[in-house]
Amino acid sequence: MDYKPIRVIISGGGTGGHIFPAVSIANKLKQLNPSTEILFVGAEGKMEMEKVPAEGYRIVGLPMAGVQRRLSMKNLMNNLTVPFRVVESVLHARRIVKEFKPDVVVGVGGYASAPLLWAATGMKIPAVIQEQNGFAGLTNKILGSRVQSICVAYEGMEKFFPADKIVMSGNPIREVLSQPASAAQRAEGLEYFGLNPESRHLFIVGGSLGSGTLNRAMQHWIQDGCPEGEGVEVIWQCGKYYKNTIDTFMQAHPEVKGIRHYDFIGRMDLAYAAADVVISRSGASTVSELCAMGKATVFVPSPNVAEDHQTHNAMALVRRDAALLVKDSEAMDELMPTALGLLGSPERQKQLSRNAEAMALRNAAQVICDEIYKLV
Repeated sequence: MDYKPIRVIISGGGTGGHIFPAVSIANKLKQLNPSTEILFVGAEGKMEMEKVPAEGYRIVGLPMAGVQRRLSMKNLMNNLTVPFRVVESVLHARRIVKEFKPDVVVGVGGYASAPLLWAATGMKIPAVIQEQNGFAGLTNKILGSRVQSICVAYEGMEKFFPADKIVMSGNPIREVLSQPASAAQRAEGLEYFGLNPESRHLFIVGGSLGSGTLNRAMQHWIQDGCPEGEGVEVIWQCGKYYKNTIDTFMQAHPEVKGIRHYDFIGRMDLAYAAADVVISRSGASTVSELCAMGKATVFVPSPNVAEDHQTHNAMALVRRDAALLVKDSEAMDELMPTALGLLGSPERQKQLSRNAEAMALRNAAQVICDEIYKLV
């Protein structure tokens, strides 16, 4: 294929699960042709407005906001403004498209994706959307009939999109998390976190902001007398919002020596490499990374997401015996016993690991970029 220089708008965001794939697509486009021009469009005040420039790309914000599902006066007032923000955002998006003159636009889901792709497709600009989850988001479902190509990460997406537009691509993931860890990388991870090679190792991660449910389950386990005598050491990403509370809690339990807790872990590759078992939420990018690295995982899907899509993501693996699942509502009592049982069964770990790795789609960014070039 001739990867000539092109002009591309990539739109979406709101969470890391949207931003990381978007940046991965942009990086691959620049790798294929460094002269390609890329503009990001995000939502004002959302995390992409900081994360994308940090990756070296220009971004423009739209005054877009999503409908809030929880009932409160503040959310009610927000929801009343949404239609006006949508209209304003579509008009702003049209100006952006006219000024930038893209050859193609790419939507990755999230608030800003809808007005930008709605405007662009109305102006006859070819478009691709990338759906990360096993249950399609509202934005992408609305746009499915207007775009030319829909890149997905799970089977059975015909119930959301026209079958003739679907391309099985997988989710673009960070290069450093795209292969199982070697023995040398595992040793490096153990040294990096100051862990004992003779112990069994558990990594708990509730996303970049942490998870109250996972944190409470850990605290409950610690209060019950945890890991002393069990030969278990833990890497625990508790999240920045919970860090002060967990600091205080751990100071009240100085007898516990085998737990390393952090607000955020920059070297996720080393945390995964050191872990025998992972406890995690089941956001789309995280699931794709865990498959690529072949990790034995216990998923605890977040109930606080649209259409319960994290459960759909996790169940795609559970149905293939590639992961275990504990419901959020049952995590306090069931999570740590389930994880410890898996830690105590190396054969079961290997089985889950093999099956998860068999589901990995490691060439996602390239597949999506090829779809982009086909449209151009």
